[in-house]
Amino acid sequence: MVATANNGGRQATAALTPYAIELKGISKAFGPVQANKDINIAVPRGTIHGIIGENGAGKSTLMSILYGFYRADAGEVYINGKLTPIPDSQSAIRAGIGMVFQHFKLVQNFTVLENVILGAEDGPMLNTSLAKARKVLGDLSREYEMDVDPDALIEDLSVGHQQRVEILKALYRQADILILDEPTGVLTPDEADHLFRILNGLKDQGKTIILITHKLREIMEATDNVSVMRRGTMVATVKTAESSPESLAELMVGRKVLLEVEKVKATPGAVVLAVENLRVKDDDGIERLKGVSFEIRAGEILGIAGVAGNGQSELLEALGGIARATGRITLKGVDLPLVGLAANGQTRRAAGIAHVPEDRQHLGLIMDFSAWENVAFGYHNDPKYQKNAVFMDNDALRADTERKMATYDVRPPIATLAAKNFSGGNQQKIVVAREMEQNPDLLLIGQPTRGVDIGAIEFIHKQIVALRDAGKAILLVSVELDEIMSLSDRIAVMFDGQIMGTADPETTNERELGLLMAGVSGKA
Repeated sequence: MVATANNGGRQATAALTPYAIELKGISKAFGPVQANKDINIAVPRGTIHGIIGENGAGKSTLMSILYGFYRADAGEVYINGKLTPIPDSQSAIRAGIGMVFQHFKLVQNFTVLENVILGAEDGPMLNTSLAKARKVLGDLSREYEMDVDPDALIEDLSVGHQQRVEILKALYRQADILILDEPTGVLTPDEADHLFRILNGLKDQGKTIILITHKLREIMEATDNVSVMRRGTMVATVKTAESSPESLAELMVGRKVLLEVEKVKATPGAVVLAVENLRVKDDDGIERLKGVSFEIRAGEILGIAGVAGNGQSELLEALGGIARATGRITLKGVDLPLVGLAANGQTRRAAGIAHVPEDRQHLGLIMDFSAWENVAFGYHNDPKYQKNAVFMDNDALRADTERKMATYDVRPPIATLAAKNFSGGNQQKIVVAREMEQNPDLLLIGQPTRGVDIGAIEFIHKQIVALRDAGKAILLVSVELDEIMSLSDRIAVMFDGQIMGTADPETTNERELGLLMAGVSGKA
Protein backbone atom coordinates (compact mmCIF):
# COMPACT_ATOMS: atom_id res chain seq x y z
CA MET A 1 0.00 0.00 0.00
CA VAL A 2 1.33 3.43 -0.92
CA ALA A 3 0.95 6.02 1.84
CA THR A 4 0.78 9.65 0.80
CA ALA A 5 0.48 12.88 2.73
CA ASN A 6 -0.38 16.31 1.39
CA ASN A 7 1.28 19.00 3.50
CA GLY A 8 0.69 22.48 2.17
CA GLY A 9 1.36 21.42 -1.42
CA ARG A 10 4.15 18.97 -0.56
CA GLN A 11 3.38 15.45 -1.74
CA ALA A 12 5.38 12.74 0.08
CA THR A 13 5.13 9.13 -1.11
CA ALA A 14 6.26 6.80 1.66
CA ALA A 15 6.67 3.84 -0.71
CA LEU A 16 9.52 5.54 -2.57
CA THR A 17 12.04 5.24 0.24
CA PRO A 18 12.10 4.36 3.95
CA TYR A 19 14.23 7.44 4.58
CA ALA A 20 12.98 10.94 5.33
CA ILE A 21 16.50 12.37 4.92
CA GLU A 22 19.59 11.22 3.05
CA LEU A 23 22.77 13.28 3.03
CA LYS A 24 25.36 12.09 0.53
CA GLY A 25 28.99 13.25 0.38
CA ILE A 26 28.41 16.47 2.32
CA SER A 27 31.55 18.58 2.83
CA LYS A 28 31.93 22.08 4.24
CA ALA A 29 35.02 24.12 5.13
CA PHE A 30 35.41 27.48 6.80
CA GLY A 31 38.76 28.70 5.60
CA PRO A 32 41.36 26.19 6.79
CA VAL A 33 38.86 24.44 9.12
CA GLN A 34 37.16 21.38 7.59
CA ALA A 35 33.87 21.29 9.51
CA ASN A 36 32.29 18.42 7.52
CA LYS A 37 34.14 15.92 5.34
CA ASP A 38 32.28 13.56 2.97
CA ILE A 39 29.34 12.97 5.34
CA ASN A 40 26.81 10.24 4.53
CA ILE A 41 23.74 9.68 6.68
CA ALA A 42 20.26 8.21 6.16
CA VAL A 43 17.47 8.92 8.66
CA PRO A 44 14.46 6.53 8.61
CA ARG A 45 11.05 8.18 8.45
CA GLY A 46 9.04 8.35 11.67
CA THR A 47 12.01 7.88 14.01
CA ILE A 48 14.00 9.90 16.53
CA HIS A 49 17.59 9.94 15.27
CA GLY A 50 20.38 11.14 17.54
CA ILE A 51 23.54 12.85 16.32
CA ILE A 52 26.35 13.04 18.87
CA GLY A 53 29.96 14.13 18.90
CA GLU A 54 32.40 16.32 20.74
CA ASN A 55 32.16 20.11 20.59
CA GLY A 56 33.44 21.13 17.17
CA ALA A 57 32.76 17.70 15.65
CA GLY A 58 30.59 19.31 12.95
CA LYS A 59 27.09 18.35 14.16
CA SER A 60 25.56 21.82 14.11
CA THR A 61 27.25 22.67 10.80
CA LEU A 62 25.75 19.57 9.20
CA MET A 63 22.27 20.41 10.44
CA SER A 64 22.68 24.05 9.41
CA ILE A 65 23.37 22.77 5.88
CA LEU A 66 20.20 20.68 6.03
CA TYR A 67 18.25 23.74 7.19
CA GLY A 68 19.76 26.03 4.56
CA PHE A 69 21.78 28.27 6.88
CA TYR A 70 24.97 27.14 5.16
CA ARG A 71 25.60 25.87 1.65
CA ALA A 72 27.66 22.71 1.38
CA ASP A 73 30.85 22.85 -0.67
CA ALA A 74 29.98 19.40 -2.03
CA GLY A 75 27.30 16.74 -1.66
CA GLU A 76 23.56 16.20 -2.12
CA VAL A 77 20.44 16.30 0.05
CA TYR A 78 17.51 13.95 -0.53
CA ILE A 79 14.14 14.45 1.19
CA ASN A 80 11.78 11.46 0.99
CA GLY A 81 13.93 10.03 -1.81
CA LYS A 82 13.91 13.18 -3.95
CA LEU A 83 17.01 15.26 -4.66
CA THR A 84 16.24 18.57 -2.91
CA PRO A 85 18.55 21.57 -3.23
CA ILE A 86 18.36 23.68 -0.05
CA PRO A 87 20.05 27.03 -0.75
CA ASP A 88 18.30 28.84 2.13
CA SER A 89 16.03 28.28 5.13
CA GLN A 90 12.88 29.12 3.14
CA SER A 91 13.70 26.22 0.84
CA ALA A 92 14.11 23.98 3.89
CA ILE A 93 10.73 25.08 5.27
CA ARG A 94 9.08 24.40 1.92
CA ALA A 95 10.67 20.93 2.00
CA GLY A 96 9.02 20.29 5.37
CA ILE A 97 12.04 20.88 7.62
CA GLY A 98 11.88 22.84 10.87
CA MET A 99 14.74 23.61 13.25
CA VAL A 100 14.79 24.55 16.94
CA PHE A 101 18.13 26.17 17.70
CA GLN A 102 20.06 25.95 20.97
CA HIS A 103 19.59 29.72 21.35
CA PHE A 104 15.99 30.49 20.45
CA LYS A 105 15.02 32.79 17.56
CA LEU A 106 12.09 34.56 19.25
CA VAL A 107 11.13 38.23 19.51
CA GLN A 108 10.95 38.76 23.27
CA ASN A 109 8.33 41.55 23.31
CA PHE A 110 5.99 39.77 20.85
CA THR A 111 3.25 37.37 21.90
CA VAL A 112 3.38 33.64 21.21
CA LEU A 113 0.85 34.11 18.41
CA GLU A 114 2.84 36.94 16.80
CA ASN A 115 6.05 34.89 16.91
CA VAL A 116 4.37 31.89 15.32
CA ILE A 117 3.06 33.79 12.30
CA LEU A 118 6.18 35.96 11.88
CA GLY A 119 7.43 35.27 8.37
CA ALA A 120 4.43 33.05 7.58
CA GLU A 121 1.70 35.67 7.24
CA ASP A 122 -1.10 35.01 4.73
CA GLY A 123 -1.13 38.61 3.52
CA PRO A 124 -0.95 42.24 4.64
CA MET A 125 -4.07 41.94 6.82
CA LEU A 126 -2.74 40.30 9.99
CA ASN A 127 -6.14 39.70 11.58
CA THR A 128 -6.81 36.80 9.20
CA SER A 129 -3.37 35.27 9.88
CA LEU A 130 -3.75 35.68 13.64
CA ALA A 131 -7.21 34.09 13.68
CA LYS A 132 -6.01 31.14 11.63
CA ALA A 133 -2.90 30.72 13.77
CA ARG A 134 -4.91 30.87 17.00
CA LYS A 135 -7.06 27.92 15.88
CA VAL A 136 -4.12 25.86 14.56
CA LEU A 137 -2.10 26.63 17.67
CA GLY A 138 -4.92 25.51 19.92
CA ASP A 139 -5.25 22.23 18.02
CA LEU A 140 -1.48 21.59 18.12
CA SER A 141 -1.19 22.51 21.82
CA ARG A 142 -3.93 20.05 22.75
CA GLU A 143 -2.67 17.27 20.47
CA TYR A 144 0.91 17.42 21.77
CA GLU A 145 0.28 18.66 25.35
CA MET A 146 2.20 21.89 24.75
CA ASP A 147 0.12 24.05 27.15
CA VAL A 148 1.16 27.45 25.74
CA ASP A 149 -0.92 30.63 26.11
CA PRO A 150 -1.08 32.22 22.63
CA ASP A 151 -1.42 35.71 24.09
CA ALA A 152 1.53 35.48 26.50
CA LEU A 153 4.59 37.63 25.85
CA ILE A 154 7.71 35.56 25.14
CA GLU A 155 9.69 37.49 27.77
CA ASP A 156 7.21 36.32 30.43
CA LEU A 157 7.56 32.61 29.60
CA SER A 158 9.92 30.09 31.14
CA VAL A 159 12.71 28.71 28.96
CA GLY A 160 10.80 25.43 28.62
CA HIS A 161 7.69 27.19 27.33
CA GLN A 162 9.77 29.30 24.93
CA GLN A 163 11.14 26.09 23.47
CA ARG A 164 7.61 24.81 22.96
CA VAL A 165 6.85 27.99 21.01
CA GLU A 166 9.78 27.20 18.72
CA ILE A 167 8.39 23.70 18.13
CA LEU A 168 4.91 25.13 17.49
CA LYS A 169 6.41 27.57 14.95
CA ALA A 170 7.86 24.63 13.02
CA LEU A 171 4.63 22.60 13.21
CA TYR A 172 2.58 25.62 12.12
CA ARG A 173 4.74 25.71 9.00
CA GLN A 174 3.80 22.03 8.52
CA ALA A 175 7.21 20.56 9.24
CA ASP A 176 7.47 16.79 8.87
CA ILE A 177 11.16 16.80 9.85
CA LEU A 178 12.18 18.53 13.07
CA ILE A 179 15.81 19.26 14.04
CA LEU A 180 16.57 20.09 17.68
CA ASP A 181 20.04 21.38 18.61
CA GLU A 182 20.98 20.67 22.26
CA PRO A 183 17.30 21.05 23.29
CA THR A 184 17.71 20.31 27.00
CA GLY A 185 20.79 22.47 27.64
CA VAL A 186 18.69 25.16 29.33
CA LEU A 187 15.80 23.03 30.66
CA THR A 188 15.01 21.77 34.13
CA PRO A 189 14.69 17.98 34.54
CA ASP A 190 10.87 18.25 34.54
CA GLU A 191 10.90 20.43 31.41
CA ALA A 192 13.23 17.96 29.70
CA ASP A 193 10.91 15.06 30.56
CA HIS A 194 7.97 16.99 29.12
CA LEU A 195 9.93 17.77 25.96
CA PHE A 196 10.60 14.09 25.33
CA ARG A 197 6.93 13.27 25.84
CA ILE A 198 6.19 15.85 23.14
CA LEU A 199 8.82 14.37 20.81
CA ASN A 200 7.45 10.85 21.25
CA GLY A 201 3.99 12.18 20.44
CA LEU A 202 5.36 13.75 17.26
CA LYS A 203 7.07 10.49 16.31
CA ASP A 204 3.81 8.58 16.84
CA GLN A 205 2.20 10.99 14.33
CA GLY A 206 4.84 10.05 11.73
CA LYS A 207 7.18 13.02 12.20
CA THR A 208 10.93 12.48 11.85
CA ILE A 209 13.09 14.05 14.55
CA ILE A 210 16.84 14.67 14.60
CA LEU A 211 18.19 15.22 18.09
CA ILE A 212 21.63 16.82 18.49
CA THR A 213 22.80 16.35 22.07
CA HIS A 214 25.87 15.52 24.14
CA LYS A 215 23.83 13.79 26.87
CA LEU A 216 24.21 10.07 26.44
CA ARG A 217 21.40 9.25 28.87
CA GLU A 218 18.98 11.19 26.66
CA ILE A 219 20.29 9.41 23.57
CA MET A 220 19.75 6.03 25.19
CA GLU A 221 16.25 6.87 26.43
CA ALA A 222 14.85 8.88 23.51
CA THR A 223 16.34 7.75 20.18
CA ASP A 224 15.84 4.84 17.81
CA ASN A 225 19.17 5.24 16.02
CA VAL A 226 22.27 7.32 16.67
CA SER A 227 25.02 8.64 14.41
CA VAL A 228 28.42 9.53 15.84
CA MET A 229 30.62 12.32 14.44
CA ARG A 230 34.28 12.95 15.22
CA ARG A 231 36.41 15.80 13.86
CA GLY A 232 34.10 16.50 10.94
CA THR A 233 33.58 12.90 9.81
CA MET A 234 30.81 10.37 10.39
CA VAL A 235 32.36 7.43 12.22
CA ALA A 236 29.32 5.22 12.91
CA THR A 237 25.53 4.88 12.80
CA VAL A 238 24.05 2.27 15.14
CA LYS A 239 20.73 1.16 16.56
CA THR A 240 20.46 2.72 19.99
CA ALA A 241 19.17 -0.49 21.57
CA GLU A 242 22.30 -2.30 20.38
CA SER A 243 24.74 0.25 21.84
CA SER A 244 25.72 1.52 25.29
CA PRO A 245 26.80 4.85 26.80
CA GLU A 246 30.34 3.52 27.13
CA SER A 247 30.61 2.41 23.50
CA LEU A 248 29.11 5.66 22.21
CA ALA A 249 31.46 7.75 24.35
CA GLU A 250 34.44 5.84 22.99
CA LEU A 251 33.25 6.38 19.41
CA MET A 252 32.86 10.10 20.09
CA VAL A 253 36.32 10.78 21.45
CA GLY A 254 38.34 7.87 20.06
CA ARG A 255 39.31 6.54 23.48
CA LYS A 256 37.72 5.11 26.61
CA VAL A 257 35.98 7.74 28.74
CA LEU A 258 35.24 7.66 32.46
CA LEU A 259 31.49 8.29 32.82
CA GLU A 260 31.69 8.44 36.62
CA VAL A 261 33.67 10.94 38.66
CA GLU A 262 36.65 9.41 40.45
CA LYS A 263 37.59 11.13 43.72
CA VAL A 264 38.74 10.27 47.20
CA LYS A 265 36.84 11.35 50.28
CA ALA A 266 37.32 15.03 51.10
CA THR A 267 39.36 16.20 54.08
CA PRO A 268 38.00 19.72 54.67
CA GLY A 269 40.20 22.32 56.35
CA ALA A 270 39.54 25.82 57.60
CA VAL A 271 36.48 27.83 56.59
CA VAL A 272 37.14 29.75 53.36
CA LEU A 273 33.70 31.22 52.63
CA ALA A 274 31.11 32.14 55.24
CA VAL A 275 27.71 33.53 54.22
CA GLU A 276 25.27 34.92 56.78
CA ASN A 277 21.66 35.99 56.19
CA LEU A 278 22.23 36.85 52.53
CA ARG A 279 19.24 38.55 50.89
CA VAL A 280 18.71 39.78 47.32
CA LYS A 281 15.77 41.66 45.80
CA ASP A 282 15.15 41.93 42.06
CA ASP A 283 14.32 45.13 40.17
CA ASP A 284 10.63 44.74 41.07
CA GLY A 285 11.42 44.53 44.78
CA ILE A 286 10.70 40.80 44.99
CA GLU A 287 13.00 38.95 47.39
CA ARG A 288 14.88 36.24 45.51
CA LEU A 289 17.29 35.24 48.29
CA LYS A 290 15.69 34.98 51.72
CA GLY A 291 18.29 34.85 54.44
CA VAL A 292 20.70 32.26 53.06
CA SER A 293 23.52 31.14 55.37
CA PHE A 294 26.22 28.49 54.87
CA GLU A 295 29.98 27.97 54.85
CA ILE A 296 32.48 26.17 52.65
CA ARG A 297 35.81 24.84 53.89
CA ALA A 298 39.11 24.45 52.12
CA GLY A 299 39.25 21.18 50.22
CA GLU A 300 35.52 20.62 49.78
CA ILE A 301 32.83 21.03 47.14
CA LEU A 302 29.44 22.33 48.25
CA GLY A 303 26.85 21.54 45.59
CA ILE A 304 23.69 23.62 45.32
CA ALA A 305 20.79 21.58 43.95
CA GLY A 306 17.38 22.87 42.95
CA VAL A 307 15.05 23.55 40.07
CA ALA A 308 16.25 26.56 38.06
CA GLY A 309 14.77 29.85 39.24
CA ASN A 310 14.86 29.20 42.97
CA GLY A 311 17.62 31.65 43.86
CA GLN A 312 20.74 29.82 42.68
CA SER A 313 21.54 32.44 40.03
CA GLU A 314 21.07 35.29 42.50
CA LEU A 315 23.32 33.49 44.99
CA LEU A 316 26.15 33.23 42.47
CA GLU A 317 25.70 36.85 41.39
CA ALA A 318 25.69 38.13 44.97
CA LEU A 319 28.84 36.19 45.84
CA GLY A 320 30.43 37.36 42.59
CA GLY A 321 29.69 41.00 43.41
CA ILE A 322 27.20 41.42 40.56
CA ALA A 323 23.85 41.56 42.39
CA ARG A 324 23.14 43.99 45.23
CA ALA A 325 22.60 42.14 48.50
CA THR A 326 22.33 42.52 52.24
CA GLY A 327 23.88 40.25 54.84
CA ARG A 328 27.50 39.29 55.36
CA ILE A 329 30.13 37.53 53.25
CA THR A 330 33.59 36.69 54.57
CA LEU A 331 36.49 35.16 52.66
CA LYS A 332 39.12 33.51 54.88
CA GLY A 333 37.83 35.58 57.79
CA VAL A 334 37.92 38.94 55.97
CA ASP A 335 34.66 40.77 55.20
CA LEU A 336 33.91 41.20 51.51
CA PRO A 337 31.92 44.15 50.20
CA LEU A 338 28.46 43.10 49.07
CA VAL A 339 29.05 44.81 45.72
CA GLY A 340 31.99 46.52 44.03
CA LEU A 341 35.58 46.79 45.24
CA ALA A 342 36.95 46.12 48.71
CA ALA A 343 38.30 49.00 50.81
CA ASN A 344 41.83 48.28 49.55
CA GLY A 345 40.65 48.52 45.95
CA GLN A 346 40.85 44.77 45.34
CA THR A 347 38.42 43.11 43.00
CA ARG A 348 36.92 39.78 43.97
CA ARG A 349 39.30 38.09 41.54
CA ALA A 350 42.30 39.78 43.15
CA ALA A 351 40.98 38.66 46.53
CA GLY A 352 41.11 35.04 45.33
CA ILE A 353 37.62 34.38 43.93
CA ALA A 354 37.15 32.93 40.44
CA HIS A 355 33.68 32.87 38.91
CA VAL A 356 32.33 30.74 36.06
CA PRO A 357 28.86 32.29 35.50
CA GLU A 358 25.81 30.29 34.48
CA ASP A 359 25.22 32.38 31.36
CA ARG A 360 28.45 32.25 29.39
CA GLN A 361 27.23 34.45 26.54
CA HIS A 362 25.97 37.37 28.63
CA LEU A 363 28.15 37.25 31.74
CA GLY A 364 31.17 35.16 30.76
CA LEU A 365 32.17 36.48 27.34
CA ILE A 366 31.97 39.43 24.99
CA MET A 367 30.93 37.60 21.87
CA ASP A 368 32.47 39.97 19.32
CA PHE A 369 35.86 39.92 21.07
CA SER A 370 38.56 37.36 20.33
CA ALA A 371 39.34 34.37 22.51
CA TRP A 372 42.56 35.93 23.83
CA GLU A 373 40.77 39.18 24.71
CA ASN A 374 38.11 37.20 26.59
CA VAL A 375 40.80 35.30 28.49
CA ALA A 376 42.17 38.67 29.67
CA PHE A 377 38.89 39.86 31.22
CA GLY A 378 39.21 40.32 34.95
CA TYR A 379 42.89 39.38 34.91
CA HIS A 380 44.31 42.09 32.65
CA ASN A 381 46.19 43.68 35.59
CA ASP A 382 48.06 40.46 36.32
CA PRO A 383 51.83 41.26 36.20
CA LYS A 384 52.47 38.40 33.79
CA TYR A 385 50.30 40.21 31.22
CA GLN A 386 51.99 43.61 31.66
CA LYS A 387 54.81 45.10 29.60
CA ASN A 388 54.99 48.06 31.94
CA ALA A 389 52.62 50.07 34.08
CA VAL A 390 50.70 51.31 31.04
CA PHE A 391 50.32 48.60 28.39
CA MET A 392 49.21 44.98 28.35
CA ASP A 393 51.54 42.44 26.80
CA ASN A 394 49.22 41.19 24.06
CA ASP A 395 51.77 38.67 22.81
CA ALA A 396 51.96 37.12 26.28
CA LEU A 397 48.17 37.02 26.49
CA ARG A 398 47.84 35.33 23.11
CA ALA A 399 50.50 32.77 24.02
CA ASP A 400 48.79 32.08 27.36
CA THR A 401 45.43 31.70 25.61
CA GLU A 402 46.92 29.23 23.13
CA ARG A 403 48.29 27.20 26.05
CA LYS A 404 44.88 27.18 27.75
CA MET A 405 43.14 26.24 24.50
CA ALA A 406 45.48 23.28 24.07
CA THR A 407 45.02 22.14 27.67
CA TYR A 408 41.21 22.38 27.51
CA ASP A 409 41.00 21.15 23.89
CA VAL A 410 39.21 24.23 22.59
CA ARG A 411 38.31 23.79 18.91
CA PRO A 412 39.41 25.39 16.69
CA PRO A 413 42.53 26.36 18.70
CA ILE A 414 42.70 29.86 17.23
CA ALA A 415 43.27 32.56 19.87
CA THR A 416 42.37 35.37 17.45
CA LEU A 417 38.95 33.92 16.55
CA ALA A 418 35.92 35.83 17.88
CA ALA A 419 34.04 34.11 20.71
CA LYS A 420 30.82 34.10 18.67
CA ASN A 421 32.47 31.81 16.10
CA PHE A 422 33.05 28.99 18.60
CA SER A 423 30.37 26.40 19.40
CA GLY A 424 28.57 26.79 22.72
CA GLY A 425 30.61 24.03 24.32
CA ASN A 426 33.90 25.56 23.21
CA GLN A 427 32.78 28.96 24.49
CA GLN A 428 32.24 27.26 27.85
CA LYS A 429 35.72 25.76 27.75
CA ILE A 430 37.22 29.24 27.24
CA VAL A 431 35.44 30.60 30.34
CA VAL A 432 36.28 27.55 32.45
CA ALA A 433 39.94 27.66 31.40
CA ARG A 434 40.21 31.38 32.19
CA GLU A 435 38.84 30.98 35.72
CA MET A 436 40.23 27.61 36.80
CA GLU A 437 43.76 28.37 35.67
CA GLN A 438 44.06 31.30 38.11
CA ASN A 439 44.54 29.04 41.15
CA PRO A 440 41.75 30.71 43.18
CA ASP A 441 41.03 30.20 46.90
CA LEU A 442 37.32 30.01 46.08
CA LEU A 443 35.74 28.88 42.81
CA LEU A 444 32.14 29.85 42.10
CA ILE A 445 30.98 27.69 39.22
CA GLY A 446 27.51 27.68 37.67
CA GLN A 447 26.34 24.98 35.22
CA PRO A 448 29.97 23.98 34.44
CA THR A 449 29.15 21.44 31.73
CA ARG A 450 26.09 23.00 30.09
CA GLY A 451 26.34 22.30 26.35
CA VAL A 452 29.70 20.53 26.76
CA ASP A 453 30.55 17.17 25.18
CA ILE A 454 31.29 13.98 27.09
CA GLY A 455 35.08 14.17 26.75
CA ALA A 456 35.16 17.76 27.98
CA ILE A 457 32.76 16.94 30.83
CA GLU A 458 35.21 14.30 32.03
CA PHE A 459 38.08 16.80 31.82
CA ILE A 460 36.21 19.65 33.59
CA HIS A 461 35.08 17.31 36.37
CA LYS A 462 38.68 16.17 36.88
CA GLN A 463 39.82 19.80 37.06
CA ILE A 464 37.17 20.63 39.67
CA VAL A 465 38.20 17.66 41.80
CA ALA A 466 41.90 18.56 41.36
CA LEU A 467 41.21 22.08 42.67
CA ARG A 468 39.42 20.59 45.67
CA ASP A 469 42.30 18.21 46.33
CA ALA A 470 44.66 21.20 46.19
CA GLY A 471 42.80 22.68 49.16
CA LYS A 472 40.47 25.05 47.32
CA ALA A 473 36.85 25.75 48.28
CA ILE A 474 34.28 25.24 45.53
CA LEU A 475 30.64 26.30 45.26
CA LEU A 476 28.98 24.27 42.50
CA VAL A 477 25.55 25.17 41.08
CA SER A 478 24.04 22.77 38.55
CA VAL A 479 20.58 21.68 37.41
CA GLU A 480 22.11 18.28 36.56
CA LEU A 481 21.34 16.25 39.65
CA ASP A 482 23.76 13.51 38.56
CA GLU A 483 26.53 16.11 38.42
CA ILE A 484 25.69 17.48 41.86
CA MET A 485 25.61 14.02 43.44
CA SER A 486 28.83 12.78 41.82
CA LEU A 487 30.97 15.89 42.44
CA SER A 488 29.74 17.29 45.76
CA ASP A 489 31.06 16.53 49.22
CA ARG A 490 27.98 18.19 50.71
CA ILE A 491 24.70 19.12 49.02
CA ALA A 492 22.48 22.08 49.92
CA VAL A 493 19.05 22.19 48.29
CA MET A 494 17.43 25.52 47.40
CA PHE A 495 13.73 26.25 47.04
CA ASP A 496 12.10 29.66 46.74
CA GLY A 497 15.24 31.53 47.71
CA GLN A 498 15.98 29.48 50.81
CA ILE A 499 18.11 26.48 51.71
CA MET A 500 15.62 23.74 52.51
CA GLY A 501 18.18 21.31 53.90
CA THR A 502 21.57 19.71 53.40
CA ALA A 503 22.48 16.16 52.50
CA ASP A 504 25.43 13.79 52.30
CA PRO A 505 25.76 12.57 48.68
CA GLU A 506 26.90 9.16 49.92
CA THR A 507 23.71 8.51 51.86
CA THR A 508 21.00 10.50 50.08
CA ASN A 509 19.15 9.67 46.85
CA GLU A 510 17.32 11.47 44.07
CA ARG A 511 13.91 10.98 45.70
CA GLU A 512 14.97 12.60 48.97
CA LEU A 513 16.63 15.47 47.14
CA GLY A 514 13.59 15.81 44.90
CA LEU A 515 11.33 16.34 47.92
CA LEU A 516 13.58 19.14 49.16
CA MET A 517 13.67 20.62 45.65
CA ALA A 518 9.87 20.66 45.71
CA GLY A 519 9.85 22.58 49.00
CA VAL A 520 9.14 19.66 51.33
CA SER A 521 11.38 20.28 54.33
CA GLY A 522 12.95 17.62 56.48
CA LYS A 523 16.19 15.75 56.78
CA ALA A 524 17.34 14.40 53.41
